[in-house]
Amino acid sequence: MPRLKQVPKNEANEYVAKYYRALFGDRDPVEEPGTATGTPGNWWTVFALVPYIFEHATKHFGMFGMFADKSISELDPLIRELGILRAGYTQGSQFVFSQHCKAARRFGLSDAKIAAIPHWEVADEFDAKDRAILAWTDALILQGGRASDELFEALHSHLSDEDILELTYHVMGYNLHAVCCKALRLEYDDVPERIKEIPIPDDGKVADWAGAAWKE
Repeated sequence: MPRLKQVPKNEANEYVAKYYRALFGDRDPVEEPGTATGTPGNWWTVFALVPYIFEHATKHFGMFGMFADKSISELDPLIRELGILRAGYTQGSQFVFSQHCKAARRFGLSDAKIAAIPHWEVADEFDAKDRAILAWTDALILQGGRASDELFEALHSHLSDEDILELTYHVMGYNLHAVCCKALRLEYDDVPERIKEIPIPDDGKVADWAGAAWKE
């Protein structure tokens, strides 16, 4: 379950309610969760707690055509989706990664490229442009924006200034959603922490590794 309370249909303001109708029809998404893509849908019901944040986030989605007739973005959607997919994967968000596998496929990204996102560094599926985009994404997410001049120049050889700004903005926007979803236990990121101590078997004992090494 999400860590924060959810906003039921009868408490949603009109801006939020139009998204509820588009995603859930006549259902109350708190009482009867579930979207057409199979997600629980609780990102929407939790973000609705603060309507201006909900509006800000949905306007970001609207830049590339979600719930709109056309995208206002001039960035090639394949570039954007490559970056978002890698951001979701490296940040460890099952929700962002899974949803954008579907979005990327809809825009024409091949299944082979989607499958190779986790190991793009050694994958043959990506050309020089793809690799610059993925390396830039890693610099943003894994290195906190410490992108070398060499990396920037490689990216700039394929993308315009405007494209680089937009790619950077979208990658970092979805980094925000990936982190929020994990922290607040939303959607497919409602999972327990898997890194923990594994107990010694009942009949086992703690080995004195250092002592044993010295004795040898």
